[in-house]
Amino acid sequence: MATRIFLLLTILFVFAASFFARDRLVRSAAIRIESEGEYRRIVSMAPNITETLYALGLGDRVAGVTRFCKYPPEVEKKPKIGGHFDPNFEAVLALRPGLVILLDEHVRSLPGFRKLGLKTHVVHHQTIGDILESLRSIARVCGVESRGRELAEDLERRLERIRRRTQDAPRPRVLVAVDRTPGLGRLADVYVAGPGSLSEKLIELAGGVNAYRGGGAAYPVVSTEGILHCNPEVIIDLMASRNQKERNLADNLADWRREVPYVTAVENDRVYAMDKDYATVPGPRLIRTVEDLARILHPEIDWKAP
Repeated sequence: MATRIFLLLTILFVFAASFFARDRLVRSAAIRIESEGEYRRIVSMAPNITETLYALGLGDRVAGVTRFCKYPPEVEKKPKIGGHFDPNFEAVLALRPGLVILLDEHVRSLPGFRKLGLKTHVVHHQTIGDILESLRSIARVCGVESRGRELAEDLERRLERIRRRTQDAPRPRVLVAVDRTPGLGRLADVYVAGPGSLSEKLIELAGGVNAYRGGGAAYPVVSTEGILHCNPEVIIDLMASRNQKERNLADNLADWRREVPYVTAVENDRVYAMDKDYATVPGPRLIRTVEDLARILHPEIDWKAP
């Protein structure tokens, strides 16, 4: 359970903590060695980077990915270079990449790449703005700048449409459970979207407010008493991180009815399971998550209208 939580919160909801002075120096070096060119062999160090490359039409240039990269399906056939924070440098080098693309969180691994003489490009995926800039940045570095600009502008238009459609609508209180221990017949180890998290921003973009108002961690664990105190009007149970046998929607939703029957969201039958894989990957498909959330939070809006 601890391992899954770590991977979920580090890979899928990417939030950089503070770095030591040495790490800041490494980050600066990473940004300086960025160069531009039509790289034919690219290694991706994270699922969101891989999705970005494919969205830009660069899938044929992807030479290697991490074992966590699952989308699009053809990625499964790509050579694997290890994990998010435990790359196999020998495997990377064997692929003879012209470019390795890393997240800001990978700066501790960067010296290893530089020692191998590999060109690197570092991107940030901590906010919606970062994701949009990453599209433009990777596109520029890989010689498809216009494609990156078009994709970023399309995402911005879709976000603006949601903002306009929800601006005068009431803002429901929303609790997003990013992960929990399933299959126990009760609620346990419920990690929720906290203040300043990317998940909280998605709630706001979709026309809601975060029901969790506590301080501390971006993804705190809450008890059933804490959930009762939050009294959300809508509960979103993210299930994309769970394996198939743990993703029985009916059983998972029944846990909420059993444990917190007097919460407004449960009383009004507004507990929803989201099991789409893109719901937990902060990349170009994140707009689908915002659109899904907006439809859930505001069923009164005619989303088919232009």
